[in-house]
Order: sequence, then structure tokens, then C-alpha cells
Amino acid sequence: MRTRLSLALGLATITLPAQAMAAEERAFDVPRASLSTSLPLLSRQGGVSISVSDPALWRTRMRPVRGRMSVDEAIRQMLDGTGARAVRVSATSWRIEKQVAPRSVRRPPPPPAAPAAAPPPEAPPYEFIVTATKADLPYSRFAGVVTRMDGDDLAFGGERGTESILSRMATVSSTHLGSGRNKLFIRGIADSSFTGPTQATVGQYFGDIRLSYNAPDPDLRLYDIDSVEVLEGPQGTLYGAGSLGGIIRVVPRAPDAREASVQAIAGLTATQHGEPGGDIGAIANVPIGDGGSALRFVGYMITDGGYIDNPLLGQNDVNRVTVRGGRGTLRLVPADDWAVDIGGVYQSTTADDAQYADKDAPPLTRNSLVEQNARGRYGMGTLVVTRDWDNLRLQSSNAYIDHRLYERFDATPSGGDPRVLDQFNDTRMWASETRLSRPFSDGWGWVVGASIVDNETQQRREFGGIRMRSALTGVTNRVTEYTGYGELTAELLPNVIATAGLRYSHARLGGSGEDVALALALAAAGKAITAHRNESDLLPSFAILARPLSNLTLYARYQEGFRPGGLAVDGNFVRRYRNDRVHTWEGGIRLGERGRTPFDANISVSHTRWFNIQADFIDGNGFPTTANIGDGRITSISGSLAVRVTPALSFDLGAVYNHSRVDDLAPQIALVADFAPGRLGRIPNVASHAVRGAITYAAPVGDDEEIRINGWANYIGPSRLGIGPVLGEGQGDYVDTGLAMRLGNGRRGLSVTLTNLLDSKGNRFALGTPFVEGSPGYLTPLRPRTLRVAVDIAY
Repeated sequence: MRTRLSLALGLATITLPAQAMAAEERAFDVPRASLSTSLPLLSRQGGVSISVSDPALWRTRMRPVRGRMSVDEAIRQMLDGTGARAVRVSATSWRIEKQVAPRSVRRPPPPPAAPAAAPPPEAPPYEFIVTATKADLPYSRFAGVVTRMDGDDLAFGGERGTESILSRMATVSSTHLGSGRNKLFIRGIADSSFTGPTQATVGQYFGDIRLSYNAPDPDLRLYDIDSVEVLEGPQGTLYGAGSLGGIIRVVPRAPDAREASVQAIAGLTATQHGEPGGDIGAIANVPIGDGGSALRFVGYMITDGGYIDNPLLGQNDVNRVTVRGGRGTLRLVPADDWAVDIGGVYQSTTADDAQYADKDAPPLTRNSLVEQNARGRYGMGTLVVTRDWDNLRLQSSNAYIDHRLYERFDATPSGGDPRVLDQFNDTRMWASETRLSRPFSDGWGWVVGASIVDNETQQRREFGGIRMRSALTGVTNRVTEYTGYGELTAELLPNVIATAGLRYSHARLGGSGEDVALALALAAAGKAITAHRNESDLLPSFAILARPLSNLTLYARYQEGFRPGGLAVDGNFVRRYRNDRVHTWEGGIRLGERGRTPFDANISVSHTRWFNIQADFIDGNGFPTTANIGDGRITSISGSLAVRVTPALSFDLGAVYNHSRVDDLAPQIALVADFAPGRLGRIPNVASHAVRGAITYAAPVGDDEEIRINGWANYIGPSRLGIGPVLGEGQGDYVDTGLAMRLGNGRRGLSVTLTNLLDSKGNRFALGTPFVEGSPGYLTPLRPRTLRVAVDIAY
């Protein structure tokens, strides 16, 4: 007699009647994997017990399960096409067993019977929920381009922060100035190479909290992340100012009141031509009491070894970067249908020196008389209150953010004594948003909300020798923004979905010059160093989507976005710049259904008119400043293709083409153009094209383990650094590659990762320092070939 192997998984505290618990919808996120890996995840997320009757089933590949659904539907999706079935033992427990084909048995003709009941409905096709729409819209109903990346996929091969997102998307790019100092761009909407007063063109969110307003990407490390959603194109209706190119929304894993867990990750890295490094991280989840409360916290430290040599100071591998951080969330459940999350995030980033090299020097070499170090400190406290009832969700998200960045640049004149320019950026922001939404179901969904953002950023500069420096003119920008918005999605006809929205924003702007020389301030009578004004913007949007065939989706959308104006340093004075605005028309086609067909593909075409572009250039004193450079146009064509050759092997391909022009120059920029005829037309920091390809193989090994291999190659096309002859350097035109492997299961694993397989140098960013006259130019090379070996373990 064959011994039955049965394992009860995912025991949960049950506070509702069993039948109601089994039928209620829950959020599932279970990747494609063997049953031994998938089943514990689904069991925990569903709060149920599931046993397996046949040991051979543990190695069977399961389908992915993602979205909000009942436990019944989740189990059916997971087992679809696997030759296994689920038998309900009770309202909260199931047994998985092999399906047995019914044997043919001769029976007498049956008596006449009542008409047969309609067959049960098929399980809905696999699709994820676009939570960034703020109304939980299914992907098949979303008119636009959205990319969803699993948190486990992002962490696969080593935690690299925002770099993990960049390596997986052809349409997202960065300035590569250094960790915690970069500006991100989506779909060719790019402006500045510096950390200046302009607001970012990409809205970055941690859950429902905005990470920053006019500060660089803090590059928070993506430990314990549930998913990342990237929405391409302006998102002004739902997200307001600063989402000209799109948004990046990182969703952390929430505290889990059902069970305690601990996870640890540790790795060692060896960099060719450089020094070693390492990383360590820990994640813990602790239920509190029996009322549904829990505490979840994360801590980590990462050291990336340097690889740039400075022979002038006799130093090697000078650009070591150290990152330390953590976060914690306490979830309280004061009453049924209520949840209160109290959280905090902190991360410090320290770079011992800059990561750029001299263009005319030997590879990975820079000759500088000063160390160009940088320090970033990011802190955030959050309070999020939610209530769910009658298919409605009320959510209030509140946060206070303190973001500080210090940067040192080499400003040594040719043949002179060492000189430096120190730049300090201090940002403090308070943000609050409250919204009421009806997640999309029964053919319609909606969201209405209001928000307040109060942001103040101070930029100070000091110039001089290593020991003695004097203050230069700086600037403080203050913005208080009040907004109200609403969006409705409805199924007008079968398989025809329309979405319309409107946002009204009113911004109070203010600013002042810092450290302005007294004589200059008196001569200007204060007019050139202070500013106060109000701006109001109305941002409409509409979209329509049709599915004429089950595997074909067509859509078109129109969206607007804007950024408020502000003050910028111009020589010894402070000058105003105006708000800019984009209007984008987009159309697209999607073929296939993710997870249901052997392939899926999409292609989109967008055209953007950009008015009063805010961008940086070098002023008459040789310092970066911000101004409205004119109007422009950007046409972008992007597409992706995913092919599943077998259940274990898949390919992914993505590409983007950008054509950008500044077609109506502002007068002060036209003067700069006289020194560089024909070179100003392209919008800076926009690669003309980029291509990404990846291959993934995953298969069971042994009784309960799996091997997973992922390889990728990215080509980034050419672009220009900025505006004018000083910033007219070319960059890009390089290939980045990598290979990662993991052997293990959900409880333990061994990983090996090799990045930059070809050990190519490339030029990711042509800005080293803008303050050295007569320099032959700079380049920012890729990190040389790096090997990482790591282990992870979970309890």
C-alpha cells in the first residue's frame, strides 16, 4: 500500500466564519514555480491549509497566480493544466491530488431527467491588477503601457536598487551620476543632468507615498518588495505635478498577522580591476496578539567596491560606495475592516569618491587633485489608514520626508591649486492624500481624492580651497500644492472600456536667494532674490480600450502633465523659470494574454508636445543653471515580446525608439546655440534607441528544489549630455550584460551572479565635473565584470 504524504501548510488565525473566509477575495502573488515553492506562498496568502496526497506532485510546475480573487479561484488558477485537482476537505482546507480519468462503465439508459445545469464558469485568465490606477483595475481593462515586476524577480541575482529596474526596462533611463544622486527618465521625457531645483519628470512612490518632489532618486534598496509597477506616459490626472514621463511605484510587502517569519540574505562580490564588496540583509515578520496586528521590519548594509584609480594622488579603487538602511511597519487593526499602518524608512549612502574617468586617460583612471565624495541621507515617516466595506475602499496616506544630499566637485583650474565646489541640497516635504475608490468590478470602477503637498528645498554652494571656502549664491524653493481629482472607468459596450478623469491643482510658489552678496541684494532692491506667485492647472485625461478578439486589445489615450516653476541660481543672482507642461497622445496594440498564451506582445506609439521645457545649461560664470529652453516634440515607439517556448524556458525582448526635437528656442538659449550650430535640436539625456533581451530557465531539481537561470543583454543607444558646447558631449552607445543562477527552494538557496560579462567600459554618463575648464571630457564606465556569490535562508 502506497504511503500517503501529506503536509499541512499556511495555518492562519480565523476570525470570520469559515464559509465567508473561503469565499472572500484576497490578494495573491504567487510566481510560476514548482508546487513545493508555490504551495506555501498560496497557503499563507490565502490563510488556509492545503495538503498533497501524492509525493510526485511536488515537482510539478504550477501556473502563476496574481490578483484579487477567492481562494477557490486561486487554487484553480494554480492547478490549471497541471493534471492535478483540488478537493475541498472543509471550508478552509483543501487536498491536492492527481486527476483520475473516469473508466467506461456499461450502464442502462438513464431515465429522462431535468435539463442539465449550466457548467461552472471557467477560472478567469491570469492577469495582474494595476494597483497604480488607485482603483485596482485589471490589466485587460487598462488603456496604456504598464510593466509589473515581481519583487522576487528584482532581488534575483542580488539587490541593486533602482539599477534592478533599469536593467529590466528599455524605456527607463538614468543619469548615472552616482547612487542617491541620479535623475530618472521614462520614454524620452528628460531634462537635467544635475541635482538642481527643477522637479523630477518621473514620480516615484513607495506604496502610496511620494518619495520626493524635486530631489534626485534616493535609490532605496528593494529588499522585501512585493512588486514594482511602472506606468509610462504622463499621469497628471491621478498623480499631479512631476509625472511628465510616468511613475514608478514600489509596493513593499505588508505585515502578515498569520505567521511569524525570518529571512536572511548575505553575499560577497569580487570586481575585476577593483576591490571586493559584500551585502547583508534581514527581514522579520512578527504577529502581535490575535486581532490581526503585526510588525514587519527590514535592515541591510551593502558595500560596492571601488574600481576607479587616481594616479595623481596615488590612490586605487577610490569610488567605494556604502549603503545602510532599514524600514519598519506596524499594522494595527482597531476594528473590523479597518487597518492602520505606522512606518518609517531610513537610508544613508556614502560615496568615497566620484565614479567617472577621464576620457583621454587609461581605462578606469581619473587624475584629480581632490576627492569628490558624496553623502545622502533619506528619512521618511508614514501613517496610512484604510477601511474596506461594500466594495469601497477609503484610504488616507500621510508622510513626512527629510532628504539631504551633499556633493563635492573638482573645480581646480589648469595648473592651479586644488579647488572644490561643495553643493548642499536639503529637502523637507509633508504630503497627505485621502481618496475613496470602488475597485473595478461588474463593468465599472472609480476613484476620487484630494491631496496636499508642502515642499521646501534649499540649495547652498561653497567654492574655494580644500580648507577655506566662501559661500556662493544659493536658492530656496517652496511649493504648497492643493489638488482634487477623480477618474471613472466603465464598460460602455461588451469589451469596450472608457476611462475619463480630471484633476485641478493650485500651487503657491515662493523662494528666495541664499548667501546673496549684500551689495548685489541692495542694488536689486530684493526683486532678483525673492519671488511669490500662484499657479493653477486643470489636467484632463481620457482613454478608450476595445477587445475585438479574445487575444487582441486596442487602446488610445490622451493625458497631460505639468511641473510648477521656481527659482534658479544664475551667476550671483536668482532668476525665475516658468512651469512646463506636456500633452501626450498615445495608441497601442496588445496581442495574447499573459500566462494564457505561448506569447504576448505589445507595441505603443506616443507623441508628446512639451511646452516651456525646464532644463539645465552652463551660465556665463561656468556654473549649472536652470531655465526654460523652449518648446519641443517627442515621438516614442516602444514594444515588448514574451515567448514561452516550454513551461521551463522563456524569452523576453523590449525596445524603444525616441525622436526628440527642441523646435522653438528661448532667446537666451538661442545665444548658446550660436556656439554649437546644429547640436541643440535633440532633447538632452534621451537615447535615440535602446534594446533589451532576456532568457529565463527554471526547472525542478530533486524532490523540492528548483534551479533558475536568467541571462540578459541591454543596448543603450547614443544621447547627449545637455545644452550648449560645454554640455554637448556624447554618451551612451554601449552594451550591458549579466547572468544569474539560483539553486534552492522557498526556504533556502545558493545564488551566483556575474554582471558585465564582456567587461565593457562604455559611457553611461558624460558628466564628471562641469567646473574644470579645458578638460578633454569625461565618461562614466560600467562597473567592471563582477562576481557575486550569496546564500539566503528563511524560517
